[in-house]
Amino acid sequence: MPRLLAIDYGTKRTGLAVTDPLQIIATALETVRTHLLLDYLKNYIGREEVEAIVIGMPSRLDSSDTHNTQPVRTFIKKLEGTFPDIPIHAHDERFTSSMALQAMIAGGSKKSERREKGNLDKVSATIILQSYMESQRLNPLR
Repeated sequence: MPRLLAIDYGTKRTGLAVTDPLQIIATALETVRTHLLLDYLKNYIGREEVEAIVIGMPSRLDSSDTHNTQPVRTFIKKLEGTFPDIPIHAHDERFTSSMALQAMIAGGSKKSERREKGNLDKVSATIILQSYMESQRLNPLR
């Protein structure tokens, strides 16, 4: 069974997470410099079968756009052009950074590990993916 791949897109760094082949568990994959992201994804998708890509869509509490919403939309268009056969799903990413930080603290991460922004990006991507998978289980026809 192919994997799901999640992206926590940032203008400098991007966190990535994937499911296991049975799509049961989301796991942090990598943090990639954003300017290298498409090349990384081409390489990864060339090695691993990916059923769909889930990308975190930033928005404020009132659902208005943030400063990063338009760059994410622009990147989604690039993804659609690069991987036309792979469905791309935007998923609400509100609170994922704070949830990721809390998860790292609860998991016993050292302060130095939490300060490393790349670690936070990977964990955020994992939370986005896990949240997406849970929403699909609750609403399978979406």
